[in-house]
Amino acid sequence: MSPTNGHANDPANSPTTAVQQFAPPASDPNIPTGLTPTAKIRELIANLEVPFYPSVIEWRVTNTSKGGSSRGQVMPYADQRAYTDRLNTLVTPAGWTRRYTIHTSATFERRKDQKIVAKVLVTCELTIFGFGSHSATGEEWADDDNAATAAEAQSFKRACSCFGLGRYLYYFTGTWVDLDERKRPKTVPKLADWATPEGWRRGLRPHAEGDSKPAERPTAGNDGNGNGHRNGNGASDQGASFVREIEQMEQALGKRMYRGLLKTLARVWNPKDIQDPAIQQKVLAHMQSAERGFRRLDAALERVGPEALTQILRSLKLQSIDVVDNLQTLREIVLALETAAEARAVKQ
Repeated sequence: MSPTNGHANDPANSPTTAVQQFAPPASDPNIPTGLTPTAKIRELIANLEVPFYPSVIEWRVTNTSKGGSSRGQVMPYADQRAYTDRLNTLVTPAGWTRRYTIHTSATFERRKDQKIVAKVLVTCELTIFGFGSHSATGEEWADDDNAATAAEAQSFKRACSCFGLGRYLYYFTGTWVDLDERKRPKTVPKLADWATPEGWRRGLRPHAEGDSKPAERPTAGNDGNGNGHRNGNGASDQGASFVREIEQMEQALGKRMYRGLLKTLARVWNPKDIQDPAIQQKVLAHMQSAERGFRRLDAALERVGPEALTQILRSLKLQSIDVVDNLQTLREIVLALETAAEARAVKQ
């Protein structure tokens, strides 16, 4: 964990990377000092925000479907070397540095498996000379053999996102694909045009709900320049994107919840029949809320076992969790199960 960026090779002697193919260096490597939004600073910001080349994007499984089926939700990510390559290309290896600080938390009981364990916490301070500094923290369970490495990479990427580098990856909500016997994706999704350098340069941008928080979803119709207007093609692309994301939620929610939300919120059985983008957003937001609810339910279920869930379902006159078709009922079940889990923890 060197306090410097760790790249000592002369860039002139380094091989051309996929990053360099689409992120040409600024015309003048001497980035001006201060925070005045000069043309050079705007150029640097714009080049930092450009998506990574598809060849450096990898996919990880973040969630699996209920019922033991071989389906999983995958999210894109880039190795931290893609981040360092971009910085080296734009400001040279001498134009930036990073410093890591490592801490270990006190031990506590991990809710997932009731093991007593600590966390490794790594803070990365990233500085682009003449431009500024940002810091961020990464964490990993201490019983992971690669805890420090994973927390280091996480903190570095988060610090980079403060400058706009890799920030576009926070807009993804996950895509469902088939998994092999080792729970690995059989195929990977095709990146949307806005998530490629070419599409980004054409002005395409991700779209989402209205609070402008990339970690959740960006503002609908945002063209990337701070204004909220949309042209005809943007609105069409946005609608198609929402429909695809809604369709992908069926595997995570199960047919009953999926159909129930479509019928209640949009009065349709097929998301393609939703014409209003505002309703598309609303449906997607509720489905994402339901997905989070099912995750909480699974976590609580691991702590109390299926008998507690059976009792809760009987009290609500439900035969199984698979028949739940609305958020209110799901919320009641989750809260009751979490309460039972907390009560059991206190007794132990």
